[in-house]
Order: sequence, then C-alpha cells, then structure tokens
Amino acid sequence: MEPKIQIPFSPPDVTEAEIEAVADALRSGWITTGPRTKELEKRLKDYLKADGCACLNSQTACAETALRLLGVGPGDEVIVPAYTYTATASVVCHVGAKPIIVDCASGSFEMDYDAVAVAINERTKAIIPVDLGGVPCDYEAIFKLVDQAKGVFRPASELQEALGRIAVCADAAHALGAPWKGAPVGSIADFTSFSFHAVKNLTTAEGGCLTWRSIPGVDSQDIYHQIQLLSLHGQNKDALAKTKLGAWEYDIVGPWYKCNMTDIAAAMGLAQLDRYPGMLRRRRDIIGRYDDALAPLGVEGLRHYVEEHESSGHLYICRVEGITQEQRNRIIEVMAETGVACNVHYKPLPMMTAYKSLGYDVADFPNAYAQFASEITLPLHTLLTDEQVEYVIESFVRAIGEVRS
Repeated sequence: MEPKIQIPFSPPDVTEAEIEAVADALRSGWITTGPRTKELEKRLKDYLKADGCACLNSQTACAETALRLLGVGPGDEVIVPAYTYTATASVVCHVGAKPIIVDCASGSFEMDYDAVAVAINERTKAIIPVDLGGVPCDYEAIFKLVDQAKGVFRPASELQEALGRIAVCADAAHALGAPWKGAPVGSIADFTSFSFHAVKNLTTAEGGCLTWRSIPGVDSQDIYHQIQLLSLHGQNKDALAKTKLGAWEYDIVGPWYKCNMTDIAAAMGLAQLDRYPGMLRRRRDIIGRYDDALAPLGVEGLRHYVEEHESSGHLYICRVEGITQEQRNRIIEVMAETGVACNVHYKPLPMMTAYKSLGYDVADFPNAYAQFASEITLPLHTLLTDEQVEYVIESFVRAIGEVRS
C-alpha cells in the first residue's frame, strides 16, 4: 500500500516568475545565447564578487573549460577527492590528464590535505577541491599547499606560467551563495565552477557558470573571450554579434566545443536569482530543525553554519553513528515505505567501474569508505513545508530506532 504522504528528494522550486520569464524569452524571438545570458553573467559576477563570469550549459562544461584554458592535458596530473560525484574527476579524463584521487581525512568528508601534499609532483597542474553539500572546503589549507609547491611546479602553458603555481579549480557545484571567511565562494579559487542543474539550489534546468580571479599579466576579458571560443565551436563571433547588419562573416579559430547557455535557461536563472536570498534562508531554517532534532540521536551532519564559513545549505548529508552499510540501506528502505525519498552522497569514486578501470581500489581509501557506509542524505529543498520537515524527522527517528533494535 502506497503511503499517504509523498516527500520527493529534491524537486525544482519553480514559480510563475520563472514560467513568465521563460515565456517572455520565447516571445522575444531570441532563444539561444543572447542578452539574457549576458545579463545573468553580469549579475552572477557581481553577486559572487568574481573578476569574471561565463555561463555555460553545465558545471561539467565549466570545469572542463577551466582545465582547457590552463592547457592541462596528456602527461599532466590533477588531484581530486575520492568523496565526490564523477564530474569532478571525469573532466580531468576529458582533457587527457590523469586524475589523482586522494582519500578523505579521518572522520571527515573533506580531502586529507596531508595526503594532497604527498601527491603533488612536477606533473601536478591543478587541484580540484569540492564544496560538498554547499559547505566550503578549507581554501586556506589548499592555497598554502600550492604556494609551498611552487618549487616543483613546471608550467606547460602561458596561463600556467602567469599563475606561477598549481591552479586551484574549485568544484562548487553545490555552493552558490556560500561565503568562506567573508568572501563568496566563486571569488576565492583561481577558477570556480557552479551547477544550475534541476536539483541544485538555483536552477536553469541544465546549466552552470565559471568564475575566475584575476591572474597577474592576464586580461580577464581575454579569458572570457577564450571561453566563448571554446564553447562555440571556436567561432570568433557569437550569434548575437552576427545579427548586426552586414556582420555575417566569421572565422573558426579552433575545432572546439559546443556548450553555451541558452537565453531560455538564462531567463529562468534570472528569476531564480531574484528569489535566491529567501531560498537560502529557508534552507538554513530546515537545516536548523534537522540538527536540533537529530544531534541527540547520534546523527552527525555537516557543519553548515560556523564562524569560519556559511553553507549554501544544498544537501543534508549525515551519518548515523554505529550502523553498518546494510543498516544504512535498510533505513533508506524504511523511509521510502513511509513516503520519504532519501539518497546517498556519494559512493566514493574508487567504487565506480570507470575509476576501478583506472587502477583505483576502494580498499586504499578507508576513510572515504567509512564515511560512505553510514551516510544518508535527507530531503532538503525549498518546497518542504514545516509539517513535512517534522514528518521527515519523525520518520527518520522511527527508522533509526527500528534498525537499531
């Protein structure tokens, strides 16, 4: 028998404002990359206090584009965490480099920075840390590592030479609107990629943006222009520029890629951005309710709001103390039986066929596996009512009790 209450895991929060904005874009006659995309880039650049911003069709495209801008390729290595989604590491493979997967610190979802230091060598061209669940990583520790490693760094492109050290290319797919030590994520790393996928806090259905900090001797507008070339087949004029009378002619300066954002997506993003401060507040409220109710039960959640950082509140990732992987799976089943959809974030990369094929074995990543084995992600989205939040808590408490007994 199907439960009376059905609480989905992460539906998109779409209102009439987004629907009307998309309809206006459709009525305008301009539906691919155009004025709305440019406006969204400007607003995100200002919101994130970044030196540059470009919108593309996914966070994955953004992260790969950053590596291509840097000239990362065959023979190079990029350090990534074991505890993340495949997109963090797959982009390294896309450019022909080797992902060097590093375990978590003990009792943490974050990379073991001592292990990162050991992994750095003259082939290392970038580190991709992850702001898991919307919680900023320790940027100070990462920049300390790349500064200490300047002596072994071997630049292989003009941009790498201008940077003068290993690049920090943050995967902030979860972290739009999260500040670290008062600075917005997006203004801290050399390059930062965000996701606007359907399950993210702010959505354009599919999409993302890449932000960057100024690099000495490099014009940020030149970086933006290169991103446009990489994302539009190497074409030196976008469709908007070609609409000017008599301006049809263009050149293809490289046989590159197609991953631009459309104005339909950007219209949705602009409406979402108008609503975003309230959405962040609601996520914070839900997390507070979960924390207050679940901490006494030995449920350990991410520390979303502390003195050093604030989270975007993207995922309620938690671990139930003292349970096995089988018990974790049973809790998720019991929750489903009561109508509550839960998830697991994430299976460590070395458990996946793609990364096993590269020679990785999860037995070499005991900390990541220990975090995974008892991890459960509860529903956290801005369509949840207060009553539904209480129902999730009650269902979770009962499920834990049932499994433990």
